[in-house]
Amino acid sequence: MSVAGERSHEAVRSGLGYLGAVTELLQRIRSGHPTAGLYEAADLQWWWRTVRRTDELPQLFWFDDDGRPEAAVIVTDWGDGIALDPHVLADVPFARLAAVIERGLVHASEHGFDAVELEVDRSDTALGSLLAEHGFTRKEAGLGEAWLDAGQRPPISDLHDGYRLRTRLETADRPHHMISAKRGHADPEPRLRQASLYRPDLDLVVLDGDGSGETAAYGLFWLDPVSNTGLVEPMRTEDEHQRRGLARHVLTAGVDRLARAGADRIKICYELENPPARDLYLDAGFEPHRETDILIGPTGRAPSAGVSTP
Repeated sequence: MSVAGERSHEAVRSGLGYLGAVTELLQRIRSGHPTAGLYEAADLQWWWRTVRRTDELPQLFWFDDDGRPEAAVIVTDWGDGIALDPHVLADVPFARLAAVIERGLVHASEHGFDAVELEVDRSDTALGSLLAEHGFTRKEAGLGEAWLDAGQRPPISDLHDGYRLRTRLETADRPHHMISAKRGHADPEPRLRQASLYRPDLDLVVLDGDGSGETAAYGLFWLDPVSNTGLVEPMRTEDEHQRRGLARHVLTAGVDRLARAGADRIKICYELENPPARDLYLDAGFEPHRETDILIGPTGRAPSAGVSTP
């Protein structure tokens, strides 16, 4: 059985070649369905911000006769675990998704990974059962996913006195606001500039106006012009500046800019164990769509009975 389609062929990509191919695939998925799949093209471009040992790993893709990606299974080193993320076009038969995962597990095993983690929609019982047969168990709660119709976005909230909202275009003469020695965050900007969807005019920061000009809060907003989908990733308010409405201002200002730039729908994710973030996003008009779990399991077990692999 063909993994992705009747005429698809397997190939590998790495480095920026991988990033371009997976971006095209996820844009195809989103253009074909408003909510299919767990990730946006901008998600994986955001992951590119930091150097990982999997950057040059041969990532598995399947392409059609016209060279367009139809499926992929991506291995990502997160430092505390190895993620395996399958991506297939919307509405493909489950057997094809299963074959992509099985092939991906073999591929990960061949490159020295004994165990991997998959993020799975809690309502996807078929995928959960397949992974359970493969020896996967629940590791932890994953994320909540919520969507906002750009036409229903809230008004921009007031900015607390003593703060200034700026874009990366306006702060280019200073180090990037996501650099943090105390959290071990290196400069993300060189790699973000390699990402085709990154826009410094949608990279927002709130500066403390007391004269220090220190970073108080920030949010990065992504626009996919192919599917007219917006993504919010990441957002943060520094501890000493919380409870002043800064997160709401960054969120509402960023969402407004996304809508004016052409986004029809906007997605945001939040940790299920972070109720304040969830409450902020839902209060701003985002509607919950799904919840996920992180499953962990071995790569080397034989494929489940009845599932064909390429």
